[in-house]
Amino acid sequence: MIRLFRVFIPTSVVGLLLIETVLIFGLYSAVLFLRNDFSAEIYLLYEGGFGRVAIVTASILLGLYFNDLYSKLWVRSRVELMQQFCLVLGLAFLLQALFAYAAKPLTVGRWHMIVGSAAILFVLPQFRIAYSHLVFEVLYRRKVLFLGSSAVSRMTAAAMVRRREFGFDTLGYLAPAPLDEPGAIGPWLGPPSDVKRIWAQLKPDLVAVGMEERRAQLPVAQLLDLRMMSARIDEVSALFETLTGRVPLKTLRPSSLIFSSDLGPHPGQIRRQILYSQLIAAAGVALTLPVMVLAWLAVRLTSRGPAIYSQRRVGLRGREFKVHKFRSMYMDAESRTGAVWATRDDPRITPLGRWLRRLRIDELPQFFNVLKGEMAIVGPRPERPEFVAALSEKIPFYGRRHSVMPGITGWAQINFKYGDFLEDTVSKLEYDLYYIKHMSMSLDFYIMFQTVKVMLLSRGAQ
Repeated sequence: MIRLFRVFIPTSVVGLLLIETVLIFGLYSAVLFLRNDFSAEIYLLYEGGFGRVAIVTASILLGLYFNDLYSKLWVRSRVELMQQFCLVLGLAFLLQALFAYAAKPLTVGRWHMIVGSAAILFVLPQFRIAYSHLVFEVLYRRKVLFLGSSAVSRMTAAAMVRRREFGFDTLGYLAPAPLDEPGAIGPWLGPPSDVKRIWAQLKPDLVAVGMEERRAQLPVAQLLDLRMMSARIDEVSALFETLTGRVPLKTLRPSSLIFSSDLGPHPGQIRRQILYSQLIAAAGVALTLPVMVLAWLAVRLTSRGPAIYSQRRVGLRGREFKVHKFRSMYMDAESRTGAVWATRDDPRITPLGRWLRRLRIDELPQFFNVLKGEMAIVGPRPERPEFVAALSEKIPFYGRRHSVMPGITGWAQINFKYGDFLEDTVSKLEYDLYYIKHMSMSLDFYIMFQTVKVMLLSRGAQ
């Protein structure tokens, strides 16, 4: 796997992106040589043909990305795959039509676009199917031996099945006794004391240690011998983090945070984040000001009360501030219930408010929170003081979220649905802890890029 932007990305995904880039560009260039009425070489080299083909290629790659075709490599249905490619190519045609009106020098010819797209539709889905088979069935896959059958070990094994593009398969597990329902973790191979014998027999690529009770059960001497024999041994939580982008709370100990060498934020990191967040927020205000004016008018005209709603939230190091949003609920929505989470189909939300939330327009006034230095563009979602007090008592390490600036968007927001249950809050905290551990400018810009996809597909909003 490859680590880009502080995120683990499967090599198979990177390879697919590079190959498809070459295929798309090559096919659109190659069809030009089918025509006899003009010179393809002159068009490509001297008339801007390469640049025009590059624009078409980029639009198709973005379409594939927005259709999750680089996050889900397994081809479940050939019909669905063809439908997705037709949709992507349709969007590429629409973009070319837009360029024909606004920037004609950026477009390719009609014949070129039609024939090239037909070639893409014939070649790429078939290539996808072959590549999927190659990645999941033929290529070398890393074998994992689980030492222990803890909840995190079982969760990690299940994640290996869901994220097969990472290339991990389980050999089984060693535990004092077999599980009643082993599930994805594989067969029981014996007690932990057999780890050296099983390693010599099966030659796993990784021994993932995930024992809930280690006293007098963890075969330390054998693991040390194996380590001296160049065996790769790691905590199962590290593999879980790689596969899911989450830090598992069930195995997290204070010492893991205290002695972590890469736990953010590093000195000066927050200051740099505030600087580029404010620059982006200023550009965001300039670009979205007409939208904000229209939203302000729409809220005022469709329901009683002010258009801007301010609410106290907890920010960096526990300091409280007022977050600003376009009001999406009826006035005095909590006068009877008190502070409660929003839920799916919440009756307190106005008809206009549902659209504002779905399109994330209600959060545009938070750009001004960023300009004031109270929030960043990227960070954990700021929560209300009432909820922070309650959740800090129920969930360990919940207060660690406030070691970084709260954000308009964040790692949890792009990876997890908007949840209103305690279990959902735990999962979101695991994503937040991953972000805090790996906080960097490159990760922030990766999250911003992914946020565009989440917004366009209306995911996570409620």
